[in-house]
Amino acid sequence: MLPPNRLGGHMRFNQLGRREFITLLGGAAAAWPLAARAQQAVMKRIGVLMTESEGSSDTNARVAVFEATLNELGWTPGHNLQIDYRWGMGDIERTRALAADLVKSAPDVLVAVATPSLVAIQRATHTIPIVFVAVSEPVANGFVPSLAHPGGNATGFSNLEPGFGPKWLALLKEIAPRVSRVSVMFNVTTGVTTDLFFRAVEAAAPRFAVETVRSDVHSLEDIEAGMKSLDGDGSAGLIFPPEPFTLQNSKPIVELANAYRLPAVYPFRFFADAGGLASYGVYLPGLFRPAASYVDRILKGEKPGDLPVQQPTKFQLVINLKTAKALGLTVPTTLLATADEVIE
Repeated sequence: MLPPNRLGGHMRFNQLGRREFITLLGGAAAAWPLAARAQQAVMKRIGVLMTESEGSSDTNARVAVFEATLNELGWTPGHNLQIDYRWGMGDIERTRALAADLVKSAPDVLVAVATPSLVAIQRATHTIPIVFVAVSEPVANGFVPSLAHPGGNATGFSNLEPGFGPKWLALLKEIAPRVSRVSVMFNVTTGVTTDLFFRAVEAAAPRFAVETVRSDVHSLEDIEAGMKSLDGDGSAGLIFPPEPFTLQNSKPIVELANAYRLPAVYPFRFFADAGGLASYGVYLPGLFRPAASYVDRILKGEKPGDLPVQQPTKFQLVINLKTAKALGLTVPTTLLATADEVIE
């Protein structure tokens, strides 16, 4: 039997140990909500509004480049980042509704892809930081006051500018020299700034001895009717400037142009990948790497108004030689030599 003093001391030790254990347990339990809140606090949110449909090879490539770059910069979806994508599907009203929905969710940064997305988002907020991608003429259209010093809550990366119009016309004439009438097809409702491209083509037309026709199309039926009105004997051609409706319907547009034997030039390579004769313009997925870099800088505290708007410096010429042969066209070897890619 232990002496009383030692027994008492033993009891006091056990009581003290239990109290310390309970105190530590209580402190740990209290710390869990704090840790959870801290983890939640570092979770940033991005809202991305694209004008087209989800799931195409091109939009998948954009998402892949965007998320891979963010991951390289330390942002991982599901860990410290949440990305909410919305898809306008070439519909202006839908795009506006989705923009309002994204703004209402109060993300840390909004990414506006293409001009209609930016127009819709800027109508909905003047405070949430915006990074825009593939937007034509951001200064001329009043989206930012200056490329070098955009100020406000928006900055980003511009798309093709109207000066590409004569380049598309020159490309069309080089591949199909018999063309004397060119229809420039676009949806004036979704193509907020696309008329500028038509004007540029129209101004250059006399130099190439061609007549230009502006074809305002709102459906595939309109597009087919416009193509039917043109002679498929090699004297008529098509130019499709960049705008959401025609981008949304790229595959059926290419199929119709080929069916009516009309040589056509397109603004982006996914048209050529789908069987289009030729494309010349920006490789859109490539713009999403620097866009992710701007998102990273804004999430880390920089202001969008201090980040200069950047213009594309690299362009792609893609020629579908298989389609050219099917249309009875001989592509000059000098042009083939300058192409970034020839699809055979």
